[in-house]
Amino acid sequence: MRRRAVLTTAILAAVATPGIARAADPGPSVTKKSTTQLDAQAVYFVSYDGLVNNNSFQKNGLLTYKGYQYAAWYTSTKHAVVARRILGGSTWSTVTLSHTLKSDDSHNVISMGVSKVDGRLHLNMDSHSDGFFYVKSVAGLLDNPASTMWTSAVFGAVQTSLDGVALTTQFTYPQFIATPEGKLQLSYRVGISGNGRNALAEYDGSTWTALGEWSASTGTYTSTHGSSTARNMYLHGIDYDVNGRLHSFFTWREQSAAVMCNSGGITNHDTGYVYSTDRGRSWRNDAGTVVGTTGSSNTVAVTDAGLVVDPLDPDHSLMNQESQSTDSTGLPHAIISYVPGRFGQCTTNYVTDRTANGRAFHVRKNSAGTWQKTEIPIALNSSQRSKLVLDKYDNAYAVLPYGRIAGASKSSGYTDWALLYDGSGLNAFGEVVIDELRVKADNVLSFMYQEKSSGTTPSALHVVDFALPA
Repeated sequence: MRRRAVLTTAILAAVATPGIARAADPGPSVTKKSTTQLDAQAVYFVSYDGLVNNNSFQKNGLLTYKGYQYAAWYTSTKHAVVARRILGGSTWSTVTLSHTLKSDDSHNVISMGVSKVDGRLHLNMDSHSDGFFYVKSVAGLLDNPASTMWTSAVFGAVQTSLDGVALTTQFTYPQFIATPEGKLQLSYRVGISGNGRNALAEYDGSTWTALGEWSASTGTYTSTHGSSTARNMYLHGIDYDVNGRLHSFFTWREQSAAVMCNSGGITNHDTGYVYSTDRGRSWRNDAGTVVGTTGSSNTVAVTDAGLVVDPLDPDHSLMNQESQSTDSTGLPHAIISYVPGRFGQCTTNYVTDRTANGRAFHVRKNSAGTWQKTEIPIALNSSQRSKLVLDKYDNAYAVLPYGRIAGASKSSGYTDWALLYDGSGLNAFGEVVIDELRVKADNVLSFMYQEKSSGTTPSALHVVDFALPA
């Protein structure tokens, strides 16, 4: 007992003594674990520079919950399917749903969500500025997966409303988010590109409720070239942090090409940021001022002060709907991308110019409350988007087009971005779908990608797993 007491005292003294520090947290690293095949012949067509099974805004096309991983996609026959596996397992079990993709439009993704209050899996499918398709599982399906059958019988009928709540006839970009209490919210756009508004609905375990719109499409924006009176707020994401605050980065897209230096560019401008402390009922700018109330006439508008955290005019082909996350303390991080000014002050073809000169940037709020931006010094070689993940040490990872992975350490202040994995062997088309929940579940970076093909020839769809620092 005497020896144990002395040893304990010595350890405590070492921890408390100035100059004797604990081992530093590890920096970012990825170790490829395995690749599994979801479908040997998934549907393949390119529209809007993307694939319907792998689009950046497809929040929760792949997700982890209570020891199982779930994936959703369209087959070569355009049937919607949902699959599951034991976390880390090599075999997926697939269920074919009674819905087929209605058009060759890469916006018509499948997004999944979990309502923790009743253990249901929810899917929203197949919409681009028109009606959506919705299906939910029986209650408790996700709570006891090992003892619950996995067949089409556990899913209800495909609906064109949320259990009778119609929402809008111009519906796009479904994103499910679980509230801290276990309810499920659905973020979506009302309207069309260049003239749309963001809205929310909420499921409490028994009933869906439309909370209403929270961003505005009206107001005048003026650049050095001209003005626009209609727009769309495109979200980089919408996520709750560990403290229950709801965060959203965004960019504006103007309807009028008059704001650009050249009609071949894209009218996206500025990186903005808002947050909510009351589950999306009201929205605040970075300074904490309320700038919009959901379901009211006072919604977040381009003319509101304090929204922009990284200004950029419409002449640099800034991409919309990139990626965001929050760290272990609740601080917000985002990935944005555009053509930097050193390559010219006017993009004339946003696909060509982004592919030739596009770069991604890490934008974050530090513990002092200051916004910082760091260029990720790796050429995109693509017009497409990247995804952001933070590990348990708050190291940052950007999954770049083609499945390449870059990382930066928290200890460096995120200034040491470097390529960790070059994507070799994947033959990935471009954008990937990240399992945002798995990193917290078992410290694995997992993403879904589709192999390159041509025309409408189907190709293989995979999930690849990387171990992060232990």
